[in-house]
Amino acid sequence: MSNNFDVVWVNVSPSLKHFDLPLQQYLNKYFRIARWEYIQDNFDEYNCIETAVELLYDFFLKSELHQVHLVGHGISGVVALLFAQKYPWRISTLTLLAVSPQPAKTWHVHYYTQRNLSLDASRQEILMNIAGRLFGNHKIPHPIHSLLAALNKDLYISPCMHSLFKIIDLPKGEVSVPLMVCGSNTDTIVSKFNITNWKTYFKAKDILWLCPDGHHFFHYFYPDKVGKQINNFWNTNLL
Repeated sequence: MSNNFDVVWVNVSPSLKHFDLPLQQYLNKYFRIARWEYIQDNFDEYNCIETAVELLYDFFLKSELHQVHLVGHGISGVVALLFAQKYPWRISTLTLLAVSPQPAKTWHVHYYTQRNLSLDASRQEILMNIAGRLFGNHKIPHPIHSLLAALNKDLYISPCMHSLFKIIDLPKGEVSVPLMVCGSNTDTIVSKFNITNWKTYFKAKDILWLCPDGHHFFHYFYPDKVGKQINNFWNTNLL
């Protein structure tokens, strides 16, 4: 492996990548992490999420990567999941943070659903409501105007499949590689009830772990707790 990476961390939401950093810093003490980013540049491209998957595969080819741990949060985790389903021989394990067993059910679905149900509400008001659901009773770590701008940008630059006119589903399904799914007991975007449905697709040694708190960005607020669980999972499935 030319770049000697142990882990590829997928990020297709660059405006929100700050929330991944505490967990990445924790895990980087034990594993060598490569961070891969994708920014959608064709807003009219319907299958842009598949474009992200193929560009990730191209990165694997150019970097001569084999059997690394693949990880992603939210819609970035969806890209990691689709990659693992299509190219399982390239990775050792898959770790998903706040990803629904119906992978398309990201926070963007909640935004567009509210836009359709609340015709009198402004875009800013709905994003404010979404921010409250993403962080719950935790103090939002940025000025609210900066966070709303980041969420608004993510609607445009992440490979989100949804729009005001249509909410898209993706095929459900298991992966052949060892799988760890992490969520939060207090997440209302990918709820505890929803994420436990992953067990339907689990193999014998797949793992579901729920953080006691932290809402949708639980890995930002509790990087040590989450990192310890992921570290154990990866060490159990050494490269």
